[in-house]
Amino acid sequence: MSAQTTAISSIYKDMGISEEVYRYGEKMLEKLDARFRRIDETAEYNQLKVVKAMQDNKVSEACLLGTTGYGYNDIGRDTLEAVYASLFHAESALVRPQITCGTHALALALMSNLRPGDELLSVVGKPYDTLEEVIGIRDSKGSLKEYGISYRQVDLLEDGSFDYEGIRQAINERTRLVTIQRSKGYQTRPTLSVERIRQVIAFVKEIKPEIICMVDNCYGEFVERIEPTDVGADMCVGSLIKNPGGGLAPIGGYIVGKKECVENAAYRLTSPGLGKEVGASLSALPSFYQGLFLAPTVTAGALKGAIFAANLYENLGFKVVPDGSESRHDIIQAVEFGTPEGVIAFCEGIQAAAPVDSFVVPEPWDMPGYDSQVIMAAGAFVSGSSIELSADGPIKPPYAVYFQGGLTWQHAKFGILKSLQHCIDKGVIPGIPAHLL
Repeated sequence: MSAQTTAISSIYKDMGISEEVYRYGEKMLEKLDARFRRIDETAEYNQLKVVKAMQDNKVSEACLLGTTGYGYNDIGRDTLEAVYASLFHAESALVRPQITCGTHALALALMSNLRPGDELLSVVGKPYDTLEEVIGIRDSKGSLKEYGISYRQVDLLEDGSFDYEGIRQAINERTRLVTIQRSKGYQTRPTLSVERIRQVIAFVKEIKPEIICMVDNCYGEFVERIEPTDVGADMCVGSLIKNPGGGLAPIGGYIVGKKECVENAAYRLTSPGLGKEVGASLSALPSFYQGLFLAPTVTAGALKGAIFAANLYENLGFKVVPDGSESRHDIIQAVEFGTPEGVIAFCEGIQAAAPVDSFVVPEPWDMPGYDSQVIMAAGAFVSGSSIELSADGPIKPPYAVYFQGGLTWQHAKFGILKSLQHCIDKGVIPGIPAHLL
């Protein structure tokens, strides 16, 4: 063992990682070199894609200054939206600090492009928990249901594939918008590749070309070399405190796609007659631009962390989604513990690895928008940022935890080792079998 390796091992020990957990992690990493190189190649491609979009749209120092008040003639805001449109090969983009989170961005896209009497169809089964009240699956003030917009869903088949015949039967004269959630949410189903999204969009458009196809792109940006708008999506929606914010954006969301869809969203966000013309960027623009610049590299580090976690826990006998070898299309890694204690211990370990609030112990609580208690570990520089090292999960069967993020690969690695160490210390995992060391 070299002196450098000994020094690294020593600081891990100082940070609470036992020798057996460290050795187990290093052994797993030996098998991942080639895969990590492919991730770096994708990051390089996407990095150049971001730089080209910024150069093509003539990003200047003046774009970083921001505005106040009404925000008329905000060159930085308007240029940033042009950058996003170029990057996603879309007609238009809405990128604003006034969009508070991913759920808000999705609600905005839906409410602005659906009208009373229309029907919303999900072709991936149940949407993410916080959208249930937006849609009206669970009653809530101001839901789509209250405005006379109906909803139906077609569940994925048992193997995670689309139920094409079910989709065909569900589409009717009222179907106005099809929503496709790329990531798994709090489910243990496969995340959708951009290619699979292309296939289902083509199928839907063949049946009814005028249907708007919207993709919830949260956690998927920059994982592949193309985005859903490259394969026919009319709208692509996401959060800036996930992948595209690069860990620097303090707030915000985006909607990119067809000009009419984006304009509808802008009129809903601000006011009819005003749309994209108002909305001051304040001091957010430097972090929006720089965060986007860093996003491909940050996403690559998070992706490595997810793959590392999958391999560590899968080899210990836990069900992981995706598994340790399958292709990746978002940064989320699910680990199914089967007990509340496992979910809680994992999250406590992630929190203990954080640079902020590492001394805090996370507890399950009745979080707004969810139908069960949820535990969240997130010692982040930006509150709630899930591109930073974080983990969360609902306290209900199958008791799966969802890990994501890490602004650097090195921190993601430490967080996963810390989660494993904590599970061992809490008795959730008896230890590392000798044959794995």
